[in-house]
Amino acid sequence: MRIHRIKISLQNLMTNPCIFLEMLIAGKVFFKYEKRIRTQSPPEKVFEYFASHQSPNGESFMTPADLMRAVVPVFTPSEASRVREGSLKGEQAPSELQCSPSKFFMLFDTNNDGLISFAEYIFFVTLLSIPESSFSIAFKMFDLDNNGEIDKEEFKKVMALMRSQHRQGSRHRDGLRTGLKVSTPVENGGLLEYFFGKNGKSCLAHGKFVQFLKDLHNEILSLEFAHYDYKSRGTISAKDFALSMVASADMNHINKFLDRVDQLNEEPDLKNIRITFEDFKKFAELRKQLRPLSLAIFSYGKVNGLLTKKDFQRATEQVCGITLSNNVIDMIYYIFDLNRDGNLSSDEFLRVLQRREDNLQPKEAGFIGLISCWLQCSSNCSTTNLFSSFLSN
Repeated sequence: MRIHRIKISLQNLMTNPCIFLEMLIAGKVFFKYEKRIRTQSPPEKVFEYFASHQSPNGESFMTPADLMRAVVPVFTPSEASRVREGSLKGEQAPSELQCSPSKFFMLFDTNNDGLISFAEYIFFVTLLSIPESSFSIAFKMFDLDNNGEIDKEEFKKVMALMRSQHRQGSRHRDGLRTGLKVSTPVENGGLLEYFFGKNGKSCLAHGKFVQFLKDLHNEILSLEFAHYDYKSRGTISAKDFALSMVASADMNHINKFLDRVDQLNEEPDLKNIRITFEDFKKFAELRKQLRPLSLAIFSYGKVNGLLTKKDFQRATEQVCGITLSNNVIDMIYYIFDLNRDGNLSSDEFLRVLQRREDNLQPKEAGFIGLISCWLQCSSNCSTTNLFSSFLSN
């Protein structure tokens, strides 16, 4: 299947509603097609599709923005004038993607070209899948002299362990793939030089790597926000924030959420809301607090039968330590109060958050399995049983 880029001017959109409808439909087709590629295709196909740059010798490379789109499901920005800004391998007439250089990725870009090879792509998706707590455990296992540092060979063992737990990385021990033109394995990439020096003799401290993981996740989040901040205003529209929230929903349920997003134009109090990067970042932090958030929401809902905006705000502040703005909470309730009764449809909301984290997490069940269990029994479990389930895990 090949999807072609559709260029539609703003003037045409204003004068021809049919073209506007066609753009909406095409955007959804693009999104669903690319989501299937991310979740069902082998890593070399994912890389080849999203990589927008090709060297003279035929080797494909990603920009940082390509990497973000390869791991994060995103829609076309609502303020864009066409379905796709820039081109990918799956489209006709490839052209250069317009993307600001990433200072973070340039830190370990030894040749200063700002590009990511297939080997480095496998490395990055593995790094993005590592929860900080899990890496700490693995790190300590290989820190044989217990000095808080590991050398390059020990680090490679840690990464091999982590790759074995990731859907994409588990197929590639060294980042090479038969049939895909690549020039270097992971072990020779710029990131290894950044960690261990040009001669590979330096050691990596636990604290430095944990901070690197945090910075990597923050960079991907910044690239996602910049994707939706099409006009570089420092804020994104209510519609784009809503799209980013529902992008990880199950394909069988996503249409009902997209219908809600399309109805935003009929909400005068919401359609003009602007979401700042700080708002965007705090919502991302909330996704990483699924365990306490789920417990707070389910236990309170079982006792009171209703979870209002004030209740939800108190849960995020008191239980998760995250203060969400009124704009963010209004948008959450607009999308996930499916009955329009002022009560959050918590099971739907948590499923979407769960799937977003699940996109980057290892393939083992772990906490994701626990959340799924809670969601399945939320309609008939008592609060006591929920607490018991939480404590036993």
